[in-house]
Amino acid sequence: MLSSEIMFNFSTFVRVGVFLVAVAVARSAEHVPAAAEPPVIDPGDASAGQSLLPLDPPETRAARLAWWSDARFGMFIHWGLYSQWGCHYPGADGTLLNGKTEHMMRHLRLPLALYSTIAGVFNPVKFDADEWVRIAQAGGMKYIVLTAKHHDGFALWNSAVSDYNVVQRTPWKRDVVQELAAACRRAGLRFGLYYSLGRDWSDPDVPTTRKADGNRRSNDWDWPDEGAKDFSRYFERKVKPQVRELLTRYGPIDVLWFDTPEQIKPEQSVELMRLIHSLQPACIVNQRVGNRYGDYRVAEQEIPASGWTDAWETCMTLNRHWGYYLGDEDYKSTETVVRHLIDIASKGGNFLLNVGPTGEGVIPAGSSERLREIGAWLARNGQAIYGTTASPIKSPGWGRLTQRKAADGVVLYLHVFSWPADGKLSLALPGAELPAATLLDGTPLNVARRADGLEIAALPPDAPDRISTTIVLRLRAIPVR
Repeated sequence: MLSSEIMFNFSTFVRVGVFLVAVAVARSAEHVPAAAEPPVIDPGDASAGQSLLPLDPPETRAARLAWWSDARFGMFIHWGLYSQWGCHYPGADGTLLNGKTEHMMRHLRLPLALYSTIAGVFNPVKFDADEWVRIAQAGGMKYIVLTAKHHDGFALWNSAVSDYNVVQRTPWKRDVVQELAAACRRAGLRFGLYYSLGRDWSDPDVPTTRKADGNRRSNDWDWPDEGAKDFSRYFERKVKPQVRELLTRYGPIDVLWFDTPEQIKPEQSVELMRLIHSLQPACIVNQRVGNRYGDYRVAEQEIPASGWTDAWETCMTLNRHWGYYLGDEDYKSTETVVRHLIDIASKGGNFLLNVGPTGEGVIPAGSSERLREIGAWLARNGQAIYGTTASPIKSPGWGRLTQRKAADGVVLYLHVFSWPADGKLSLALPGAELPAATLLDGTPLNVARRADGLEIAALPPDAPDRISTTIVLRLRAIPVR
């Protein structure tokens, strides 16, 4: 059965004359299998596995990335029309059609004329930008990246380029980008925007590469003639003007997070980078601007085994979906997320963790509760994450290592996942001087030299922190092997 809110919104659809079209969609959707899990990752980036090509001197890129590398942890927010019914769509008989993910427009092959009518009932009256920021801060996050325009082409700002946006098409008529940017500035958080680059299902000129499964990722149900599509027309008519809007209207944009570059040409990727940095030189751009360009690389839903030599970031969902999905309460445990964050930081990367607000504009309780728990751990252990770098020492079997420079040498943080039953912890660090060792709260620990390194002994019988206990070693230097 549908909730009263969904029934109300569905009846609104009927009143605006969508019923007959919905019948056709319902019939075609009978053959769309429900997905228990999100589909295989398809970043639409042929260069995803390759290192970056420099456009700027190393010191210029390093200066842009300085705050970002210190931040280590950010919030990704997927929000849009697909959130209205949790990636579902009301069918002709009143049942909800499973759109599987925030890609529901493509999965259900909803014509733009039908999908766009969701805007007519999109009225997230519980949206509070300051509350979203408070939740991010409670989670220990230092920056936010919002989906300003996802693959459906719907803009969360008042774009002069296209009226297909939250201000001009919804009864709500509020500029999400403006409100969230202002809230981040008030709170001292950095602010970034996601922009779907090579997929836009509201535009007739956006082609994509045919995949091995025979499916395209472009809108080939409204505009089936793929050969008539011209990315360059879309790039000039929509992409560049909208990027210019975002960078000139809303104050500093700290990150532009592009997605699915698809068929963008190398010279267009370079042109877009040059445009961005001509308007905001400090704006960081991710690798999905395409063709191996950008300031940092992206790993989606995975952590590279050894990290990368380029600056990099893992983006990951907190539950199973990016956009709010009706009934998805399968959240990663606090321990899992914290240990992911430690693992990523130990390899020199950043962690962009996603939440999917509801159609009412509320970050689900499961997400906010989990983030409070993560933030509580960071409140105790943040010095071992924020502003740290990867350690040259190989990660031990019992945990991970991060480090930071100190005035008198190096501070090495031992993140202990598996607490030793015998009270002894070994670290392969031959040639090092005997360091001072403490728990994070300053409790001194015994350290002895062993042939292959160091041994920390007489540890408490139980782990002070069940998720990950931090031990601090202070050294003049870490020996180079």
